[in-house]
Amino acid sequence: MVKRIINKKQVSTEGFEDLYPFKSHFLNINGHDLHYVDQGTGHPVFMIHGNPTWSFYYRNLITHLSKGFRTIVPDHIGCGFSDKPSPEHYDYTLASRIDDLDNLIQTLCPDEKISFIVHDWGGMIGLAWALDHLDRIEKIVITNTSGFFLPKEKPLPLLLWMIKYLSWLGIPGVLGLNAFARGALTLGSETKLSSPVKKGLIAPYNSWKNRIATLKFVQDIPISKKDKSFCVVDQVDRHLTKLDDKKLLFLWGAKDFVFDLSFLNEFRQRFPKAACHIFQDAGHYLFEDKPKETRELIKSFLT
Repeated sequence: MVKRIINKKQVSTEGFEDLYPFKSHFLNINGHDLHYVDQGTGHPVFMIHGNPTWSFYYRNLITHLSKGFRTIVPDHIGCGFSDKPSPEHYDYTLASRIDDLDNLIQTLCPDEKISFIVHDWGGMIGLAWALDHLDRIEKIVITNTSGFFLPKEKPLPLLLWMIKYLSWLGIPGVLGLNAFARGALTLGSETKLSSPVKKGLIAPYNSWKNRIATLKFVQDIPISKKDKSFCVVDQVDRHLTKLDDKKLLFLWGAKDFVFDLSFLNEFRQRFPKAACHIFQDAGHYLFEDKPKETRELIKSFLT
């Protein structure tokens, strides 16, 4: 298969092209091109990624679920094959992410009910949209993420704290050395990732400029009322239980180095009747550790 250079982003699929054969689509939002995969027909299932992943993380689910569903998988601005504007030209905050998702949904599926599969920051983004459109939600699969502030027993991990508050460390480490995306390759999975998978996961973050989102996602974590996204998370936190237990499925990698079982326990306190499956030997990159098991559970739940 010939490697692709996607649009003007100059991100090559060389080294993992067989793993990501999907056609690229773009939606221009306020002057920035948002890349997404749109594969299959049927009930729309949106898969929302976090940091530092992109639509590549959902490749196995796209391949298998698109046989019976319309799978729509965006890359957030600054991630994947989407534009990577400077902070002067795009506000890298949770509110912007929710607006981008809303634009995509209203463009592609303006009237249909939809389902979500969410992970990491994609959880907060997807759940925020869902709470504003409860009548549009069919089902939500929630994996290793949050819909609330940090649990009381869970302080912000030291590495994230340093990236968020110590710019002299975060900027050269994340933007210069790509330490966040590269570190996640080791910390995120309990299985040994193949070379093509590693290449795919970090391919979009191939330069200082192209790593801006991986830094801004961490800096946007709301800890105090001074943080821009505090009010948005507060809204999600306070209204989360408006979601229906029966429409939720929790799949969790127990060895996640950030979204550990304290986050799942917080969710389960709020949704005690929701379906839940814990993978004791899986980590943050759950779909890398348990691709077959998770896709069967998801397919059964959505069907």
